[in-house]
Formats: sequence, C-alpha cells, structure tokens
Amino acid sequence: MRFDEYRRHDAIGLAALIANGDISPDEALDAALERAEAVNGKINAIILDLEDEARAAIAAGLPQGPLRGVPMPIKDISVHMRGHPTGAGSRLFASQPASEDSALIRLYREAGMVLFAKTNTPEFGLSPITAPRANGATRNPWDIGRTSGGSSGGAAAAVAAGVTPAAHGSDGGGSIRIPASCCGLFGLKPSRGRVSLAPSGEGWGGLSVQHALTRSVRDSALLLDIACTPQLGDPYWIDPPRESFLSQVGRDPGRLRIAFTDTALTFGAPEAPCAQAVRDTAALLASLGHHVEEARPQLDYHAMAAHGSVVVSTSVAAMLNAEATRRGAPVREDEVEALTWLIYQSGLGVSGAEGALARQQLYALGREMCRFFANYDMLVLPTLAQPPLLIGALDSDAKDLSGYAEELYAFMPNTQPFNASGQPAASIPLAWHAGLPIGVQVVARPGDEAGLIRLAAQLEQAQPWFDRVAPL
Repeated sequence: MRFDEYRRHDAIGLAALIANGDISPDEALDAALERAEAVNGKINAIILDLEDEARAAIAAGLPQGPLRGVPMPIKDISVHMRGHPTGAGSRLFASQPASEDSALIRLYREAGMVLFAKTNTPEFGLSPITAPRANGATRNPWDIGRTSGGSSGGAAAAVAAGVTPAAHGSDGGGSIRIPASCCGLFGLKPSRGRVSLAPSGEGWGGLSVQHALTRSVRDSALLLDIACTPQLGDPYWIDPPRESFLSQVGRDPGRLRIAFTDTALTFGAPEAPCAQAVRDTAALLASLGHHVEEARPQLDYHAMAAHGSVVVSTSVAAMLNAEATRRGAPVREDEVEALTWLIYQSGLGVSGAEGALARQQLYALGREMCRFFANYDMLVLPTLAQPPLLIGALDSDAKDLSGYAEELYAFMPNTQPFNASGQPAASIPLAWHAGLPIGVQVVARPGDEAGLIRLAAQLEQAQPWFDRVAPL
C-alpha cells in the first residue's frame, strides 16, 4: 500500500478497507512502519518499536472490533502494556516492565487495533514540549525546527507525519490539546471520569485524562466509544452516553449559544495569529447560524494556577517517593531532569493539609468555571497563545520554577483551567499562519462530549483540514 493511498484514509477508512478485504492488517502495518522508517529520524516521534508483538497479534487473529487491523501507537506514560516498561520519558522507569495491560490498552486490543509502537513524551508529562533527556526532542512535521508540543508530542508528530491516522494521548493540563494545536490535528480532552485509568487510581489528583489525537473528528468519536467503558472501583463517575459518540458526527448541533474570547485566561496575551483565529472562528460559527457573543468566565485564574501547581508537585513527590520505597534508596537529583527535581522538591515542601486544601480550592474554582456554562453551550478561545515554539524553548534544565512558570503560561494560558473543571475541551485545527497550524479551543459543559463532537464535525465540514499534509 503506497503512502499516498494510505494517507487518504482515517482510521475508520482503513478499517473499512480491511473489513472489505481490500488490504490486510499486515499491509496496513507495513504502511505504518514504512512511513515511520521514512520520517522518524527527522521527527523522533516513536521511541519503542513493537513490530514483532504486532505481527504476532495479527497472526493469532485480531478481534472483530470496529477498528480491526488499524495500527495504533501508545503514548509512553500513564497506561501500561504488559511486558514493556512505561518509561514516562525518564531514565528512572526505563527498565521496569508492566505486569498487566491497563484497561484502556485492553479495550484497544478488543477493538482490533494493532498496537505497534510507543511514542515520546517529556519526563513525567511535565512540559508542553516533548524533549526528554532520555529520548531526545520530538520535532514538528510542519517545521522540524519547532516543537510538536507536549506532553503527547510524539503521538501528535506521528499522526501529523502520516505514520498513523490516530494515536493515543493523555491530558493533565493541555497535553492532548497543545500538541494538536501545534501539529494541525483534532485533539479532544474528555470529561473527568469518561475514560478509566484502571488499574491505577487516578492521574494528578483527577486532572489527567486519557484519549487520542486524530486527523478526523469521527475517529476521535469512535475511539471515545471504545474507551469509555467504566471499570470496577473507578474514583470518578459520569453518566454514560445515551447514544454512541460516533452517531453524533454529522448530526445537526442546533442553534447554540456560544461565548468567545480572544484573551488569555491566566497570564499574558495571545499573539495576533492566535487571537485572530478565534475571531475568525466566531465569525464562522455565526455564519452557521449560532448565537455568538464575546464573554469569558470571571474567576481567579492565578489562584487556579497556583492550586494546580500544588496538586501536580505533590503528585510528583508521591510518585518519586513510591519509587524510592520500591527500590529501598532515595531518588537522586542526577537521575531526573532539573525541572522534575525542582517540582519534586516543591512537592516535598507541601504538608498533607496544604495539599488537600489546594485540591479542594482548585475544584471549587472548577465549579465556578462550570457555572459560566449555565448561560452558554460552548466557549471558544485560543488553545495556545503562541504558534509552535522553536526547539530549545521551555528547556527542562530550568533553574527556578517561577521563571519557568512565566514562560509556560505565556505559551499555554488557556488549557489547564478545563482540567480543573473536568470539562470536555478540544483543539480544532481551524487556522494556519506562516505555514504553521493554529488550534482553536472549544469547551463544552461537563459530560457534553456529544455536543462538542456535533459542533466540531460541523466546523470540520465547513472548513475542512483533513487534506492538509505536512511538508515532510
């Protein structure tokens, strides 16, 4: 299967070719591996090749699931594949194979997907760029001098480069939406509780959720149908969908009340191309018949950022302390990156009472965010405040957290608030500037992935992006 033909299909399209006997699962895998071989030396998206395991799964007979035979890479953090380390972009965990599959991996396998690789991520997912010392920087297929974003940067680069039409990702503060914006993809962060992290308890105190980056809205919808099976003992619960998410694609979203803001919620101000992308999207939505007005949620975003930092730093401290207990020796400064060490030390300085209070206050602010949606169905705002950064920006050799945080929020001021509120939010590739993609973020009410998918599919039809190909 030639690349030009492979590239024309999303995951659902590839699955249809396989189901019809036009190509075999081995041929689809061949196409993915050939493309990976051609581009990975330039972009460094894939950090572990699982071809032998993938071939064995095909030979054993794949389940007759909705994505039977479709190649799928897995982000190397949060979810576990039996027999392989979950390195999380760190040398610290590079040699600890998992004893069982995570529930999401099992659901992917049951859907017939061929899990053939692991993708790069910054150390412990702590950065919006993907440049871990353990594996090296992942580069943007649209401009290899720039970042693919993070922390699902390897996943985004693989999809944008045409290795696969979809890739697993996770999002604890923007880690699906940021790389989706950088790489011209659709990136949906589901509601808290929509996708189980079993057998793990939770990620970053409930901030982190699992899903995927895709080239089409319908692929994201189907992957969410596959992934949204609750597991025994899940700490968060959300009403199951009344109908499949895939069935929402192409369905009329109705006339929605949509708020938009071209501002930064936390710090700074978006650069002109990012702000203009929102204004253009607002005009497009109005032309589609929606009621659109300028408005933004009014709450203490500085406090939200501060509380979120405490939740993350204490989660990192707990993780590294658990590793120290496991091996019977403290984690040393030279075993992790400078940024990780700073965050670890910050977390160690937080008392249990302070950590619990920060989490309570963070989620109280999240409730305030959700109250804004009593008057609006959707909020539209910049995904990022800047186009994709140059390689080397936001270096993980940070010397102090305050300076790093200033640079961080200058780039990504608008993603973390919706992890705190637990709302579904998607970056949609609706704008381009100087050859680089610019994502526009659309946020829905808690639990309303269906409405978000309906609107995203309407925008996809009105302003298609699928045929844009990175010049790699």
